[in-house]
Amino acid sequence: MLGLLTLAVALPFLPAANALVRKNDVGRVPALGWNSWNAFGCDINSTKVITAATEVVNLGLKDLGYEYINIDDCWSVKNTRDKNTNRLIPDQSKFPDGISGVAKQVHDLGLKIGIYSSASEVTCAGYPASLGNETIDAQSFAEWGIDYLKYDNCDVSSNWTDTYSSCVPDGDGDYPNGTCPDLTNPAPEGYDWRTSKTYQRFAAMRNALLNIDRTILYSLSEWGQADVKTWGNESANSWHMSGDITAEWPRIAQIANENSFLMDYANFWSYPDPDMLEIGNGDLTIEENRAHFALWAVMKSPLIIGTALDSINDDHLAILKNKYLLDFNQDPVIGSPAHPYKWGYNPDGTFDPVHPAEYWSGASSTLEGTLVLMLNSEDATSTRTALWSEIPELKSHNAYKVIDAWTGKNLGCVKDTYKASLKSHDAAVLVVKGRC
Repeated sequence: MLGLLTLAVALPFLPAANALVRKNDVGRVPALGWNSWNAFGCDINSTKVITAATEVVNLGLKDLGYEYINIDDCWSVKNTRDKNTNRLIPDQSKFPDGISGVAKQVHDLGLKIGIYSSASEVTCAGYPASLGNETIDAQSFAEWGIDYLKYDNCDVSSNWTDTYSSCVPDGDGDYPNGTCPDLTNPAPEGYDWRTSKTYQRFAAMRNALLNIDRTILYSLSEWGQADVKTWGNESANSWHMSGDITAEWPRIAQIANENSFLMDYANFWSYPDPDMLEIGNGDLTIEENRAHFALWAVMKSPLIIGTALDSINDDHLAILKNKYLLDFNQDPVIGSPAHPYKWGYNPDGTFDPVHPAEYWSGASSTLEGTLVLMLNSEDATSTRTALWSEIPELKSHNAYKVIDAWTGKNLGCVKDTYKASLKSHDAAVLVVKGRC
């Protein structure tokens, strides 16, 4: 087993470059939890938050490591701060016991609680945000017992606009190679985005959080702008690398495609974040739900559930509870994610919002082997084949013991290749454990 993992493990022991190391291992591995937005939007209150927390416990999700219960936008009084203290004011009609009251109930369940603000004057829904008030807001969050901050990027005023324009190649056809040729004022070659106003806005809250007497995980929702990959790791424990997700397969595939090119930036203490999970939402097929979760897990993304847990069905719950994928995502020894070893539908290295990389592999100490993912990005049933000779962690040998990660079935000794017939937008996940 050591021979199988030695090469793959050599570098992943190291944290991401200039990573934001926190006390008590907060943010060392990707966050697991729940967020209110994808399920409820602004229709949020203490009852829904406590219901979600209770279900995380009752459904066995807490036992698997899901711990953060995150309140998203619309939790405060709109259009005003406290005139005496300048503090944000929790909306008493939604949170009668304040945020601190909800935090206590969540903590009493053995879980942690998160909250939302934005690096601007107002949030995405038009509520007071934290730009210019980072210190007082960080103090409030700490006093309320907050453990996690999602920090958004809406409605930035003109005086905080960057000198140079940037983009996220969201792949709607305008940027077929992942580039942005139509920028109005692109940054010069070698420009340091740490000098940008975007960086300054997000660094201000990072610094405020570091100066309070409470460790709060910092999650940037910066949408991948201002070349965040070059400074995200030093600024936060996770950083959005795209715009918002929706419960539609084309958007999920699009984000997976973008994130596949950022895997070298993922490691202990800081991870590219392709946004919250949509498992259980919209009209996604069971195969699309499955592939969505598998891709997010192997990319070592934060896994933040975004559906109503008191009405989730058993099939969707089983996906969220897949122990093989969770063990890979939460590996305490190997911080790096799986990487594409072959694109499959396209030539290797192709930027394609519709057909992201289909073949992934990564070493795992918790699984004592290698995790292999095969995706069918096509719109019809198709076969995908794993060749051990193509997989970096496995090419030194031709026969391995294999487990199907979805069923837990031991597939025995598999020689040379493994073929899977996959329905449209489904993914096979294998745990390859040892030579045979």
